[in-house]
Amino acid sequence: MSTFISEPGTRLGGRYRLEDRIAAAGGWAEWKAIDEILARAVTVFTFAPGFARITEVLTAARSASRLTDARLTQVFDVEDDWDHAYIVMEWAAGEPLDDLLVAGPLDPSRGAQIVAEAAAALSVAHAAGLAHLCLVPGSLRWTAGGGVKIVGVGIDAALAGVTAEDSALADTRGLARLLYAALTGHWPGPDSTALPPAPVADGLPRSPRQVRAGVPTVLDDITCQALFQQDRRGSVPLTTPGQLAGALSAAIPPTPPPKADPPRTPQRAPEFSDTGPIGARDGEYWARDGDPSGPRDRSRTAGPGRRGPVSRTKVAAIVAVLVVVAATAAALAFRHAPAADHPVGQSPSASQSAAASAILRPLGAQGLDETSNDANMAIDGNPRTAWQTQYYQGNPVFGGLKTGSGLLLDMGRAVRLSSVKVLFGPTAGADVAIEVGNDGSTAQRSDANFTSVARADDLRGGSHTFRTDSSATGRYVLIWFTRLPPEAGGPANQYQAEIFNIIVRGSS
Repeated sequence: MSTFISEPGTRLGGRYRLEDRIAAAGGWAEWKAIDEILARAVTVFTFAPGFARITEVLTAARSASRLTDARLTQVFDVEDDWDHAYIVMEWAAGEPLDDLLVAGPLDPSRGAQIVAEAAAALSVAHAAGLAHLCLVPGSLRWTAGGGVKIVGVGIDAALAGVTAEDSALADTRGLARLLYAALTGHWPGPDSTALPPAPVADGLPRSPRQVRAGVPTVLDDITCQALFQQDRRGSVPLTTPGQLAGALSAAIPPTPPPKADPPRTPQRAPEFSDTGPIGARDGEYWARDGDPSGPRDRSRTAGPGRRGPVSRTKVAAIVAVLVVVAATAAALAFRHAPAADHPVGQSPSASQSAAASAILRPLGAQGLDETSNDANMAIDGNPRTAWQTQYYQGNPVFGGLKTGSGLLLDMGRAVRLSSVKVLFGPTAGADVAIEVGNDGSTAQRSDANFTSVARADDLRGGSHTFRTDSSATGRYVLIWFTRLPPEAGGPANQYQAEIFNIIVRGSS
């Protein structure tokens, strides 16, 4: 049997017209071609005379032709006769992963969803006895219809002569490299790709969270479990595509249901105090005893000491009494009121103090020295969500890599602070300063252009209020860590800070 590489315009089988050669290496070529009978684009592989692995490639192609999962490229035709051989496959339109990453890493949830789909598809291939073994960013496509397409199952490994003793483990690590790339924009593998190589420490790529802040801890753990085969927080390594798909699916937040139509009766928005919605029981908004891992039950069900519904007649009577009492009190107050312009019974200094301690709401938040997607979780009023620093090993002062980092709040205007209440993670040991300034840049910055107005060292976990009487003002409030606490639930000698909520008081 002789094999061949054709030229553009060649027709194979009387129907496949070769148009553009898109890849070639070591005795084979990949073409974009047109199926003239069905009027559609296809991919065609042709081979040079004497190509040593032609039998293995054709066998792999025939096996792949039995796969029907739409996420795997379909094999349409495998031709092997005395004169020539070729393979015809689905034209996998869509953007390769490395093209998707040109503008930077993907949103972590989106990257996890894409790789979860790819892992589920490869799990189907493994169940049929096929593996990929050569996963690179170009192997994963994102189609115009919003779906995943894996190219080269079985065939790429046969073309390259790649084998593996444990094909499931090999593909799991390959998928983990794709996940690492999606989360960080760097490639952690030995293969040369268009992506920059991952930073390395002690011979291994750094974990995703050490390369890019904002990567959720759970996705960082899953990547390390699959790529490095490490035990993470009591979880065993992931060794099959199915296990990886399951872990990612469980970690991805569910899509929220469609919002219901708004009620016809206007609803008054809740007011907030420094402990949450006004009227909430103690511990409902902030975690109980300042511990973000504590109960956060916001239910308002009836219990001991609570009365049932009051009749309209009783309500009317109560309102009438209150009106009379209020009118009497107002008359007495007016009769005895001093000539001052401040509220009755309140001195000017008390009035000014109340104004100075008004709640100031940040316009936004940003983690420093990195691009952080979860910084606004520290100011969203939800004590279940948190901003986290990267984690560092061996040294609570950022692993000896830098002297400080933190969270920058944009107040939208110059403010003077009276207090900043911060709900930290549950572990103790952080050294933190509160600073104000007008430098909104975040790239490779320090606290050099800020004025420190409050500080606390060796903080216990949970809630802490920083109070200040400084006259310093600035548009930006900086929560600056110079020492990190141990990572909550993490291994020994690993350090990370968390902020679940922030309430800023002062004047503008």
